[in-house]
Amino acid sequence: MSEKIVLTGIKPTGTPHLGNYVGALKPLVDMSMNNRTFMFIADLHALNTMHDPHEIAEHTYEIAAMLIAMGLDLENAILFRQSDIVQVYQLATMLCNVTPKGLMNRAHSYKAMVEKNTAIGEDVDAGVNMGLYTYPILMAADILLYNSDIVPVGADQKQHVEFARDIAGYFNHIYGETFKLPEPVISETAGTIPGLDGRKMSKSYDNTIPLFAPEGELKKKIMRIITDSKTPEESKDPDESTIFLLYRHFASAEETEKFRQMFVAGGMGYGTAKTILFEKINSVLADARQEYERLMANRGEIDAILADGAAKARAVAEKTFARVRRAMLGE
Repeated sequence: MSEKIVLTGIKPTGTPHLGNYVGALKPLVDMSMNNRTFMFIADLHALNTMHDPHEIAEHTYEIAAMLIAMGLDLENAILFRQSDIVQVYQLATMLCNVTPKGLMNRAHSYKAMVEKNTAIGEDVDAGVNMGLYTYPILMAADILLYNSDIVPVGADQKQHVEFARDIAGYFNHIYGETFKLPEPVISETAGTIPGLDGRKMSKSYDNTIPLFAPEGELKKKIMRIITDSKTPEESKDPDESTIFLLYRHFASAEETEKFRQMFVAGGMGYGTAKTILFEKINSVLADARQEYERLMANRGEIDAILADGAAKARAVAEKTFARVRRAMLGE
């Protein structure tokens, strides 16, 4: 096993879909097999956009159950709820005192709000709460608290790891070497998963396929995939087909090549292609879906796993925060 510590968080802001599975969840589960991994459900980060506690709690259970059902190695991976670690609040407060305001002004999420408000003639800070503005500081606290070496992120999240490195650098310069500087590991996969309409699969486009949708719902969703008007007899470009682009993430290399040739050769209608896609995805996910449904019906089991993970994470967090407190307050 690698001695590197991996840190990742998943916001409970919606039911995970196939795009999340391919782009983030499966790679994270695979990574946990060979690395010491801190994997938290980022319920505090969800508060920027969600204000229904019941919805946050429900999505928290969903994400935890999905990760466990997919085979998360709980010997190597510490799975926990972010809000169960009080030291993350405390460290975020401490880090506020070494973080320049100008750094927060450059955060992508804040700049996007300012640009949006400017475009419509609103006050530049309309709709901006301090949770949004200081989001990168809380993210830095998450990353630095567990002595992380590696933080897997999508390309659009790389800035958060860079900010964590900057903030750690400011702190170390003032108080001496306290934090390790983490490295981002960039995954480009998530942006290539097409949804029902061919655009990137995203809740904002309402084009998603829920990861563990019941078999009947999964089939209905797949049959709604938008295609062009080519007849069954015509040759089709697999690399322009949502059906093929989804299939390749669930099939072996041999199966993928065979399916590619079926597209190119002609003689296969889109209805047949969708049925093949459904059968492949359903076969890959069937066992995990059954375990997911079992866990969701036995939430006490999920609670126990999250509590155990929180205890393990807290043991590390307490030591890190004690170092910070001594450095800043001399205690």
